Amino acid sequence: MAHEINLPEIVAEVTAAFRRYEAALTGNDVAVLDELFWNSPHTLRYGAGENLLGYEAIKAFRLARPSKGLERELVNTVITTYGRDYATANTEFTRVGEPRIGRQSHTWLRLPEGWRIVAAHVSLISA
Repeated sequence: MAHEINLPEIVAEVTAAFRRYEAALTGNDVAVLDELFWNSPHTLRYGAGENLLGYEAIKAFRLARPSKGLERELVNTVITTYGRDYATANTEFTRVGEPRIGRQSHTWLRLPEGWRIVAAHVSLISA
């Protein structure tokens, strides 16, 4: 089965979800962050300093993390869609006072409740 890559309307949907996630992340809107992750034990998030397996672990991490210093600048964001129900979003980010470059990747899946992150990864590398 061939998948149509980057259908404009699907790219627009995922881009809107990705921007909503970014606004929630930098604004510490935990309710929206929780909403945008798939509520499943299969969801995972590998962070810069933690491995979170399952929605409940991700939710607990969000509640415990600091709520300040979350601002960042995104660069080299690439969103790719595969058909109408699957997408990846990859970006680099910088933070004031942090010499390392951050990298973030999301795997998005369209579910009955909307676009949800089913897997995420965050890491830091030397500039």
